[in-house]
Order: sequence, then structure tokens, then C-alpha cells
Amino acid sequence: MANNYDVLFIGSGPGGYVGAIRAAQLGLKVGVVERSYVGGICPNWGCIPAKALLRSAEIFHYIEHAKDYGLVAEKFGVDIAGVVKRSRGIAAQMSNGVGFLLKKNKVDVIWGQATITAPGKVSVAAAEGAPKGALPAGEYTAKNIVVATGARPRALPGIEPDKKLIWTYFEALAPASVPKSLLIMGSGAIGVEFASFYKAMGSDVTIVELLPQILPVEDEEIAEHAKKRFEKQGIKILTGAKVSKVVKGADSVTATVETADGKVQTLTADRLISAVGVVGNIENLGLEKLGVKTDRGCVVIDGLCRTNVPGIWAIGDVAGPPMLAHKAEHEGVIAAEAIAGKHAHPMDKLMIPGCTYCMPQVASVGLTEKKAKEAGYEIKVGRFPFIGNGKAVALGESEGLVKTIFDAKTGQLLGAHLVGAEVTELIQGFVLAMNLETTEEELINAVFPHPTVSETMHESVLAAYGRAIHI
Repeated sequence: MANNYDVLFIGSGPGGYVGAIRAAQLGLKVGVVERSYVGGICPNWGCIPAKALLRSAEIFHYIEHAKDYGLVAEKFGVDIAGVVKRSRGIAAQMSNGVGFLLKKNKVDVIWGQATITAPGKVSVAAAEGAPKGALPAGEYTAKNIVVATGARPRALPGIEPDKKLIWTYFEALAPASVPKSLLIMGSGAIGVEFASFYKAMGSDVTIVELLPQILPVEDEEIAEHAKKRFEKQGIKILTGAKVSKVVKGADSVTATVETADGKVQTLTADRLISAVGVVGNIENLGLEKLGVKTDRGCVVIDGLCRTNVPGIWAIGDVAGPPMLAHKAEHEGVIAAEAIAGKHAHPMDKLMIPGCTYCMPQVASVGLTEKKAKEAGYEIKVGRFPFIGNGKAVALGESEGLVKTIFDAKTGQLLGAHLVGAEVTELIQGFVLAMNLETTEEELINAVFPHPTVSETMHESVLAAYGRAIHI
């Protein structure tokens, strides 16, 4: 039957399209149901266009500091329409690329809103914006159904985004103009990335974070380093504080901010970005009727992405934290290989790196120092600052830190935490080391090329064992 598949993925985001391609590679008949954007949020309204904006901000920052490099730059400024146009063009290119890959791998794209009416049965209602070649709404069957519907911005009661004065990342990615002042609720990856972008573009930025530290999932020492850098740039940061009330004006918002010590203040800004996390898209899929177990807005899965209902799987943001595109992609592969009867490896969440593309960048993998101690490890900690690295100094990027954490008894690398220029490109070295169960001795004996910023990684390992050379 034309409408019968081995596996149907509901959602074409990083998890859905990668899982679909892998399933097709394994010889399965595969379909993907999508209702909004081929490629999902990441290439269209998330990871990729956000990085395009940040790249523009980075270049503008360097032009502003041209004198530091012995250069002269005059008559430059921000064309926000041009910045946004470039970002949206890159998003379209990425979305088209996903469509090409699906077609290349003979994965059917079915356009519409999917509902699982019974195990193995999906009803697709019509939706607008179907791309050329997509299959229409209708009834479809599949031996396996993978829920890959992603997540959406979380809204706080009374501070719901209105797309004009209170923004989510959707509006923040495509502003008509740069607000003179900006208030950001939340200092996770989304919050601090937009703080970096809009500060570079000329906004007066204030971050309000409920928890005691910014970047709450990161190592405390790394987060504090980033905080000092943000404040040096002129970003105002309030930790241990919450926005309890927002009053909208004609073209501004006034927020009441309460701090942990009971102090109350009001802050007025042109715009407010709500960056208080995301919630899984589990509604209107038929999951509750089928008895699929959920917890705190996410689908509950095992290590192979199986739900409690046979034949129904879930991957990516809708299956819970960490809500990262690369985690979704990997789960897509795990699910596809398990469905195909291959020996799939369960996800080890401690091995999933986290990357934040603010200025300075932050990247990490494994246990923080605090978590390692709480887990009962006797640890050795190594630290190496960028100021001791010749390449970083030559780049004009001497403010940064690499921190490594080892099990003192076995030499196992428990965690690595970095802050500084391009550390999101360095972290994978530590990820590989952890996956290969590398010991400190093997890392110490490895030869790192000179001059590179990666030498800071080597020196941090050496420092943990009292052998650092350049500090």
C-alpha cells in the first residue's frame, strides 16, 4: 500500500529528518509528517539563524575594535534589515538542504498535522504551506511511529509573549529595528546569546535570572567568568531575581523585579525577551488516549527511545532534556537502528556536550566540579587561562579558561568546561576523550599542534597533575 510505511516520523526537525535518513539507509520505507518548516525549528528559527546573527555581531565587534589590531575602520554601522536578511537567507538555504536530503534518500514528506489514532495509524489533517512534492493529508499506517515534534517557548502566566512588546526567540530573530533597551528573562543559552547579539547591536541589555548563577547548567566557576565578561561589556545582570509583573505601555514594558532578599525594583525597557525555557509539543497527538506515558510535559522513553506503548517511539526535545539539536539527531539514529533490528547503543547523557554561542562562548561536557564532588569522587582539577596561550594572545582573545576534572583514583576524565573564543569548536576533543575512556596519562602524552588554542586543553590536563608548563 502506498500509504503504509515501516516507520513514520512526526516532525522533520534535527531528530526527525536525521532519524528518517538513517532508517532509509537501513532499507526501511520511511515517511516524515511536517506541518510548518522542513528541518524543524533548528535551521529555520533556532540554532542556525541565531548563529548567523551572532556572526554579524562578532564581525561588528571586531570592526569596532579595529584599532586594537593596528587597523583603521571608518564610517561603519548596523544595518539590521541586512543582518536579518542574511540570517533568514541562511535559514532558507538550510531548510532547502534538508528537503534535498530527504528526497535524495527517498523519504516521503507528508504535509499536515498528525494525530496517532491507534498504534500503527496516523491521521494527517491539512496544513498550509506544503512544499512541492509533499504528500497530502490523509490516513497513513506504519509499523513504527516516532514522535519528533520538538518543543516551543515556555510562557509564564501574566507575561505571555505578544510578538510586539514581549518576544520569544521567533521575534528576537527577526526584529524590524534594534530596541534601545532590552530586558531578558532567563540566562540559559537562548537568553545569553540574545544578550550578546543585542548588546553588540547597541541595545542597553539587562538579564534577570531566577537562580543564583547565570548559565545554571554550567560549572559555577565558568559561569562566573562569563558573567564578569558580560558585565565588562555593559550587560546588567540580576541573579536570584524574578519578574513578577509586567505592565505594557504604548511602545515599552515596565517590569516589577523581586530579588531573593526581598527587594523590589521596576525596570522599563523597549522590549522584553522571554527566555525561560521550552516545553515539549505533546498536545493534539493522541498520546494521552493511547496511554503513552508523559512527565512534566515530555514523553517518557527508555535508552532506545521506546515509549511504554509498543511501536511508538519518541526523540529529541519532546522526549526531555537536554533539549539540544545534536541530542535529537543522535536519538534519531538510535531509534532508526533499533527499529531496523540493529545493535543500537543507548544514549549516555553525560557524554552530550553543551554549547552556548554568546560572547565569550561557553562549552562543556560531563560533570561539573560540584556534581563530581556530590557524586562522591575524589577529584583532581586542572585550570589553564587563555592568557598563557600564544595563539589566543595573537588573536586578541586572551580572556578565557579551560577547566578539567579527573577522578583522582583512576585518572578518568569526568568533565571539561571551557569559556572563551571558539571553545564550542574545542569541546569535541574532550567529548571524544570521554567516549574513548581516555586517561589523564594518554591525554598528557598526546601531542597538540602549536600554535593553536587547543594547547589550552593540554595545559589544563597537565595542570590537574601539577605539570602545567606555561603558567
